[in-house]
Amino acid sequence: MAPEPEPTPAPSPAPAPVPTPEPFPASSPETGPRPQPEPGPGRQSGPPLEPHPELTVDVRPRDARPEQPRPARRRSVAEDTLTPEEWRAAGYTPPTGIPIPELTEGAPGEAPWPDRMRTLLRTPMSERPAFERTAREMHPSAAVTRNVPRILDLTLRIGELLLASGEAAEDVEAAMLGIAHAYRLDRCEPQVTFTLIGISHQPSLVEPPVTADRVVRRRTSDYTRLNAVYQLVADITAEKVTVNDAYRRLALIRRNRHPYPAWFLALTTGLLAGAATFLVGGRFDDKAWLVFASAFVAAVLGDRLASALAKRRLPEFYQFVAAAMPAAASGIILSFNDWGLRGSVVITGGLFALLPGRALVAAVQDGLTGFYITAAARLLEVVYLVAGIVIGVIMILYLGVGFEAKLKPDESLVGISYPPVQMIAAMVLTLAFATLLQTDRRTLALVTLNSGIGWASYGALVYNAHVNPIAATGVAAGLVGLFGQLMARYRNGSALPYVTAAIGPLMPGSALYLGMLAFAQGHSSAGLVSVFRAAAIAMALAVGVNLGGEIARLFLKLPVGAELPSLYPAVPRRAAKRTRGF
Repeated sequence: MAPEPEPTPAPSPAPAPVPTPEPFPASSPETGPRPQPEPGPGRQSGPPLEPHPELTVDVRPRDARPEQPRPARRRSVAEDTLTPEEWRAAGYTPPTGIPIPELTEGAPGEAPWPDRMRTLLRTPMSERPAFERTAREMHPSAAVTRNVPRILDLTLRIGELLLASGEAAEDVEAAMLGIAHAYRLDRCEPQVTFTLIGISHQPSLVEPPVTADRVVRRRTSDYTRLNAVYQLVADITAEKVTVNDAYRRLALIRRNRHPYPAWFLALTTGLLAGAATFLVGGRFDDKAWLVFASAFVAAVLGDRLASALAKRRLPEFYQFVAAAMPAAASGIILSFNDWGLRGSVVITGGLFALLPGRALVAAVQDGLTGFYITAAARLLEVVYLVAGIVIGVIMILYLGVGFEAKLKPDESLVGISYPPVQMIAAMVLTLAFATLLQTDRRTLALVTLNSGIGWASYGALVYNAHVNPIAATGVAAGLVGLFGQLMARYRNGSALPYVTAAIGPLMPGSALYLGMLAFAQGHSSAGLVSVFRAAAIAMALAVGVNLGGEIARLFLKLPVGAELPSLYPAVPRRAAKRTRGF
């Protein structure tokens, strides 16, 4: 018997399709409101559920839909203006964090940029605040749009101009760091030495750093240009200037001519030396005008000799040697008689027109803030320039002493004997010195006033209180630095134009001349004492100026009525770097 075939199982019915949620809105103009399901045993009665806005589809024709307004595009300051891309600028956030609603666009605060960036510079990189990034800014294509090499080149060019104008190394690094942060380059480290500036930017921990440097070969004394660069850096750190606009403004600053012509500067050099004769001699008689005229002519002649050597590309050392000779020769000629024409005063007045006070102040400031290499190089520059002055004067003094010239050292040691005459002479000397530094005309009055404050303080301490001249010089220089910093904050500029020329009357011209005269006459011990005295006065002068500026920064971090910006870290202000120990 054949086996029975196994019964074929009946096909199972297909599973019922699972109903999908209807993608229609809760109501439409064709069907009206949708009926809500009745509450069953597994449902709870309650208000109808609204559909999720992302799961609804508008079934109306495209022509009937209302047009959504498109957000307006804004151009970011961090990108090249040639691209249409735009980013929103975000404020700085301290390490402890701040609430998101407090983030503001634009400038991080109203404090001057040197204070903000100096605080950031003295903070270790691991503790520095960073910008709040949006998802668009964190995209890899944002780095391409930023054009990092172009931003670094702009940073180096501005830093070069600041360093060439005599700005302190710390302020130059602060400016470079501020520009890099304004254009959204985090993890940047600027480095400034005497002739080389550089900056390094590391995009991330896994990418190689981008490094650029620039050599500073020429130094110019143009404080009008310095203030223009300060204003440019202030606008960049306030996020008001794009990269291309900053390049245009920097090129315009470089192309601008000096505010005073060469012939006027030559006459101003003579005026400076002539005013120094009244300051040192302290007398206002018929012979004083002859001494003034001799110093005026000698200073102008020395300036023209130095300019001729500069055109021949001779080093600055030989220029100072040549510039010091006419004043010494004029003093020797005036001493070959018994009329009492005060030849020593003419020589001392010529020294005031040559002493490098700007380089000295910058050198001491760099040393006090921890930039020892730059400070040592600048001090060595000061030593070479002073050595050139000493060689030029001593060569003429040796000849004069050999011909029995009647030089009287006490003629240049009158002290504070005629306060009104010396006060006017000090202010005229400062006015001439500020003009030689190409200071803006609108700044000359404040510089002259600051000089009057410093000289009046020095005279009161020495003449009335009988304080040691070295200590009195330090106190007067501190007041000059303090008021110079206040004036700079009032004008939103650099403090150098208000300080460098104002300390001119306090320079140790008389002490240096007495040392050179003692060496020329064979009195080595007296010469060394006078030289060390001049060095002590110069050091007190530079330290006092720096201390006055630091006191102003310590108590005036923000303008009156300004709130604390978010750029400040939630830690106290640190000291200068490399001076805090371990």
